[in-house]
Amino acid sequence: MAERIAEEKINEIRQAVDIADVIGDYVQLKKQGRNYFGLCPFHGENSPSFSVSPDKQIYHCFGCGAGGNVFSFLMDIDGLSFQEAALKLAEYANVELEFDASTSLKRKAVPEHFRQMVEAHELLRKFYHHLLMNTDEGQYALEYLINRGFSKESIEKFQIGYALPSWEFASSLLQKRGYLPEQMEKAGLIIKRERDETYFDRFRNRIMFPIFDHQGNTIAFSGRALGNDEPKYLNSPETPIFNKSKILYHFNQARSAIRKQHHVVLFEGFADVIAADRAGVENGVATMGTSLTTEHITVLKKNAQTITICYDSDNAGIEAASRAAAMLDEAGCIVKVANMPNGLDPDDYIQQYGEERFRTEVIGSSLTHMAFKMLYYRRRKNLQNEGDRLQYIEEVLEEIGRLDKAVEKDFYLRQLANEFSLSLEALKQQVSETTKSTQQPKKENVVSPEAKSYVVRQGGLKPAYYEAERRLISHMLKDSEIAYKVHELLQGNTFNVDEHQAIITYLLGFYEKGHEPDLNGFLNYLQDNKLKRIVADIGMISLNEELSDQELSDYIKQVLNYQKMLKIKAKEVEQKEAERQSDYLRAAAIAMEIIQLRKSINLH
Repeated sequence: MAERIAEEKINEIRQAVDIADVIGDYVQLKKQGRNYFGLCPFHGENSPSFSVSPDKQIYHCFGCGAGGNVFSFLMDIDGLSFQEAALKLAEYANVELEFDASTSLKRKAVPEHFRQMVEAHELLRKFYHHLLMNTDEGQYALEYLINRGFSKESIEKFQIGYALPSWEFASSLLQKRGYLPEQMEKAGLIIKRERDETYFDRFRNRIMFPIFDHQGNTIAFSGRALGNDEPKYLNSPETPIFNKSKILYHFNQARSAIRKQHHVVLFEGFADVIAADRAGVENGVATMGTSLTTEHITVLKKNAQTITICYDSDNAGIEAASRAAAMLDEAGCIVKVANMPNGLDPDDYIQQYGEERFRTEVIGSSLTHMAFKMLYYRRRKNLQNEGDRLQYIEEVLEEIGRLDKAVEKDFYLRQLANEFSLSLEALKQQVSETTKSTQQPKKENVVSPEAKSYVVRQGGLKPAYYEAERRLISHMLKDSEIAYKVHELLQGNTFNVDEHQAIITYLLGFYEKGHEPDLNGFLNYLQDNKLKRIVADIGMISLNEELSDQELSDYIKQVLNYQKMLKIKAKEVEQKEAERQSDYLRAAAIAMEIIQLRKSINLH
């Protein structure tokens, strides 16, 4: 069982991290006033309802009700325990934890054999890099890279290395360091011989490009052959720590530039990313020898608004760009496509035309998704031929019909009309007819029962007592004296909303244990996730700094009045029952009770 982290360490971690920075690694946030807003990562939505308050260090979604502090965010989004979330945040903020606590947590958070696989990759990355940069054996490989346009700064940044021609350099090194060969085979670093069951190195006499996960751990390699050896690139197989469908090359280093620019450039391979980075395009990432996946898109969408696809301009690259653009467009991203001439890839283009032209004429002059589609449909068509021309126009009109914005539709229709000397009205009419015939009912967002019930409760005006209770709790969270005063003024009565009553019960217990008013500390103290969400929501309320006696009295009155109203309704039922039984004396007595209750809430 993991040891408990001391409360003072929890407070130190909390003070050392900014919730907006942590959540910003998962959600693309935009500042509006004092808070940040983005798309909620806990439910599907198209308009931002997820709010992060740096002042209060809490988050809340007004759509599904998710809320809490930085610890609960990591617990919910990564499926961590509180202690695992604390460990992750401690590492993030460089807060030193006690040795036994941190190691026990790490063992729980990361399985031992996974950790050994990562450590072995880190070890070889350092050795390969050292061999390339500091040894005679690596001199030929270093000169090869320099001649290919690589700078030493780039080699250092991407930790490029060199694997010796030896068959057993890596396998011997790993075994000497105590790594089990069976585990290293599963990690993809060595291969077992069938004849004598000994092991040999997967990578030999190759320039080594380490592949990092999104946290910066080395998890795989791609080795480029020196000379004419086949294959030209030899990649690590998929392993327990390396899943190509989830990893984007260079993402860990590019994330800062991506978030700053709200823009990412998507390449097909790591060589293009490295070349583009040398050219000053620092927000580039690449898929690892696989097509774009929904997992990749999830990562991209959380970190950028605009995605520019920069694939090879050969036929295969254009087809891949078309598929990727369609997936990104469907996911709601702003899509652009870089247009390179003459069948070049980005690396070749930079070498041939230079870094400045790549930045301005390729990336800076990227096409909109619709403009790319128009070029895409031109391929292999002879527009001088009437049949090809009509087919092209129909295909483009169908795509224009799918556009959401009227201005965009008008822009491309005019472009089409001008190019082919067609009537703009005729084109508009055909688009309208095509849209009607192909239009499908829009799918409604799937909302969980919990989210749905929360949305229903959030809709419309709340009863006065409901808002009064929330505002009282908000003040009680800021001031323990107010908390005790509210408890006294309730005169043994409870709040009308069960969850609100539970919150103030826990809050009074929190204060009884000697805690000072602290919204984040109280969120950590609460164990019930539903209550945490409500507290986070209440924590977002804007209040006057001072709670006047009159305001406090009005809130208490609203809480107690509702209970009196319920009693009046119950008494009215009793009165009618007494009258039905001809018990007029009892009915009269009940009527007097009702009058007194109404007087007490000023309802004559």
